[in-house]
Order: sequence, then structure tokens, then C-alpha cells
Amino acid sequence: MSSSVTTTNRLGWMLDQALQMPETISAVLLSADGLLMAHSQGITVEDAERTAAAVSGLQSLARATGEFCRQPPEQWRQTLIEFDGGFVFLTAAGQGAYVAVSTTGRVDIEGVSSRLQELVQRLGQELTAPPRFPAEGPGNPA
Repeated sequence: MSSSVTTTNRLGWMLDQALQMPETISAVLLSADGLLMAHSQGITVEDAERTAAAVSGLQSLARATGEFCRQPPEQWRQTLIEFDGGFVFLTAAGQGAYVAVSTTGRVDIEGVSSRLQELVQRLGQELTAPPRFPAEGPGNPA
């Protein structure tokens, strides 16, 4: 079952721009509960949805291990998973949103981390929406 991201991949272009460096493969933007919000061109919707669900669990585990280094869960910023042939970067991207990027093993790790921090800044502006209704006003008494 596909989500509405198939027709509204509104922020996918930002993920594509973040991948414009050598050895990156694909990227997904997800909510804390594992729902796919956007994906890069290099991944199918079905694979992106499965990845979003999986990395949502990883961020939860990473946050839970924060006290191991005497950090509260809200201080978690990034997790790096290494495989024989590549990496997965998982980064906090604002309130309740995360970005995951896959790469080959030959990637510039520091370069990807820097690029992700730039992306997070841009996504934070896009993901912050003003309230739909004013808190107080003629139609909305306090």
C-alpha cells in the first residue's frame, strides 16, 4: 500500500540536491512514527516506505541509548551505520522528522555529514508551518 507521497513528493527535490555528491545512493525523509514524507529519485516508493519504517526504529533505539554517554534522548543528532560496502546516515531533521541517506563505502563521510546538516537547515524551514488558525481573535475567543 503506497502513501500519498506518490503524488505529493513535494520535498523530494531537496533530497535529490543533497545527493549531488559522489558515492551517495538514495535518501528518504520520514516522520518519527516511520511514515514516508519524501524520497529521492533513486529509490522506489515501496522501498522508501520500507526504509522509512526501518530507520524510524533505528532512531528510536539511538535516542534510547543516549544515557550510555550521559545524554538525554533529545540530544541525539545523527547515527551512522556501516556495512562492508556502504553507510546509512540517519539525521534529525526538525521536530519529529528525520533524513536517512545511503552511500557506497567510498563516500566522504565528513562531506555527507556536512551536506546533511545543510539539508536539515533547509528542511527545517520547509517543515515549519504556521498555525492554521490564530490562537485568539474575533472568530476564536480565548
